[in-house]
Order: sequence, then C-alpha cells, then structure tokens
Amino acid sequence: MKTAKIEGTVENWESGALGQDAAHAKRAPKDMDQAVDESLGLQAISIRLSKDLIDDYKIIAKMHGIGYQPLMRDALKRFAEGEYKRLAIELHSAKEQHPKDCAETHQTKERQAA
Repeated sequence: MKTAKIEGTVENWESGALGQDAAHAKRAPKDMDQAVDESLGLQAISIRLSKDLIDDYKIIAKMHGIGYQPLMRDALKRFAEGEYKRLAIELHSAKEQHPKDCAETHQTKERQAA
C-alpha cells in the first residue's frame, strides 16, 4: 500500500504530520546521546520517587504536551532558582539588620576556606 507524500513544511513538522511515526523512529547511537547531553550540560542521575508522584507528573506533563522528565527538570530548576532568590533576600535582610556581624561572619568563612 502506497501512502501519499506529505510536504515538508514547517506546519507539517510542528503539527506532527511529519516526524512522529514510531515506525520510523530509532534510538540515536550512544556517542550521539553523550554528545547531546554534553552540549546541553545534562547529566543522567538515578533517583527514587514515589509512584504517585511520577503519575502526577505524567498527568501534568500530558496536559502541557511535554514529557514528564523535562517537566521534572523544569520544576527542579525553578525550585533551585527560587531558593537562591530566597536565600539572597534573607542574606540581604540580615546584612541590613546586622551589617557588622555579617561582614565578620563572611570574613571568617573566607579565612576558613583558604
């Protein structure tokens, strides 16, 4: 059975008319996987999570039209960024309340690190 050729337009790629048929998919070679991870600054890790949490991420990811692992990666990144901001605000507030104490503590930590 011959299938009709689909035009290679941006719209056909974006809609999934091209490139989403599992019959034409194959795993990239391991060295290419490693090169992609390296170029994107990614590192594989192993973590144990509850099945319920994973199921929740899968449902949420499906609603957003993405995979659950990229969603988890994004959530972890946003959490880390938020924590850095929160800690920076705490440090700034502490410096405003006790500028001399914070300067001495910072100098002590620098000496200990050296």
